Amino acid sequence: MNDSHSVSPVGTTPRWHLHRRLYDWVLGWAEKPQGPAALSVMSFAESSFFPVPPDVLLAPLTLGNRRKWFSFALNCSIASVLGGIFGYLIGHWLWFSGSGEYSSLALWCFNHIPGFDEAKFTTAQGWYDRWNFWIVFAAGFTPLPYKIITISAGAFDINFLMFVVASAVGRSARFFLVAGLFGRFGESIRPFVDKYFNWLCLIFALLLVGGFVALKMLH
Repeated sequence: MNDSHSVSPVGTTPRWHLHRRLYDWVLGWAEKPQGPAALSVMSFAESSFFPVPPDVLLAPLTLGNRRKWFSFALNCSIASVLGGIFGYLIGHWLWFSGSGEYSSLALWCFNHIPGFDEAKFTTAQGWYDRWNFWIVFAAGFTPLPYKIITISAGAFDINFLMFVVASAVGRSARFFLVAGLFGRFGESIRPFVDKYFNWLCLIFALLLVGGFVALKMLH
């Protein structure tokens, strides 16, 4: 999670400025009555193409009504998993042309969506070959680019049921943790979450995967 008041670095690209404007636009929904509905829409969209993570809106909405943290987290999780399925279908049906080359949609995404490029997409195939369920879970729970995983899962014909289960576990774990922390501790937890949350999620996921790998090796 990022500080919404950070200063633009010198020499930033137009793509970065577009991302900054989108971030601020998302944050603005926290003050509107349609905020919960916007959270669901953005959670769905972020799973396949939208560049701003739903945590940006989930946190202030929860702070504004801490008793509804469970509802916010549940709606965010369901919408995100449905969006992940949509991303999977995009990858399965629309990512490659009949000749096996990238489609015009794929090329547009590589050129216009921040953090979504051909190199990362190609790398994802190797991740699946090695980690399977765990890379989907990790992308859902950690700062890894979930949208790249959802689309590449469909493009590379990863088992659909495994994909849905891993997405549901990873996405729910992340959003319930975010909403639960803000619902329980309120504004006092924000500095900690802003500074350390993504790192803690990444470390936890690595320890979890490492533990299962170790158990598998012992047997």
